[in-house]
Amino acid sequence: MRATHLILGAIALLALPLIVLAVVYAVQKDDFDVNATGPSIDSGARIEIERLRQQMEALQGQVAALQEQVQRLEARPLASVPQGDSFGTQQDNGFVPDGDNAIADAYAQVVLIANRRNVNKGINVAGSRWLEQFLGRPRENLSDKCEPMTNPKLKSMLVVANVGPIRVSMLQPAVDSITRVFEKVKATDPDLYARINTAGSLCVRQIRGTQGRTSTHSFGLAVDLNIDGKLDTLGDGKTQLGLTILADFFNEEGWAWGAAWGREDSMHFEVSKQMLEQWRKEGKI
Repeated sequence: MRATHLILGAIALLALPLIVLAVVYAVQKDDFDVNATGPSIDSGARIEIERLRQQMEALQGQVAALQEQVQRLEARPLASVPQGDSFGTQQDNGFVPDGDNAIADAYAQVVLIANRRNVNKGINVAGSRWLEQFLGRPRENLSDKCEPMTNPKLKSMLVVANVGPIRVSMLQPAVDSITRVFEKVKATDPDLYARINTAGSLCVRQIRGTQGRTSTHSFGLAVDLNIDGKLDTLGDGKTQLGLTILADFFNEEGWAWGAAWGREDSMHFEVSKQMLEQWRKEGKI
């Protein structure tokens, strides 16, 4: 019975921080949903929530293991309960090891996109027809394959450049803009910055499944991003945690996020209509 009492005491000790973690988790979540005011708060809150969740799961595993030991001990005849070092051995075997710190891979974790249809609130998306009227057609004949840009005015603004962690081929104002985004990411969240990768930027082609409708990539105004080179699954309503954090920085700069599309494309970030109109006023395009 002494062993049982000791195990029950251990369960109580483990349950206490579990309750505290649950309260902190709820508070953190409320703070994130209501009081977050910028990209740095969003990033810290998301990572802290994941950390607390994993700690809670580890403690739950330990409590469950100890409860199982109590049940086994209580089911035995009193005379068969081992004395001395036996209890210590039982206690050691009952704990569930945490293993590697999974939070190190938090940025690449796939999560649901909360309220995804409203993530571009306040930002107007420039559709393909509007872009052609505003900038001209990047290439007269389009196919499903990426081909060179032939529009002389657009081509004169096209540059290939390193923009922080990636290399892109985009119009000069877009390069300047995305460089500012990544500078803020690096200053605020260097760990995330180091893991940003790209699936491409310029690609002069028609939107697949259409006849001659230009993709935003055709104008050098969009980029596809991912974490650790792992591509997002198109249209599943989920994305990598790191991309949800990046979306805050792009939104602040005036870029639209493809997570809001009818067919979710959360790797995709593009220059908004407002930005293009502002660049026109400033003589940049």
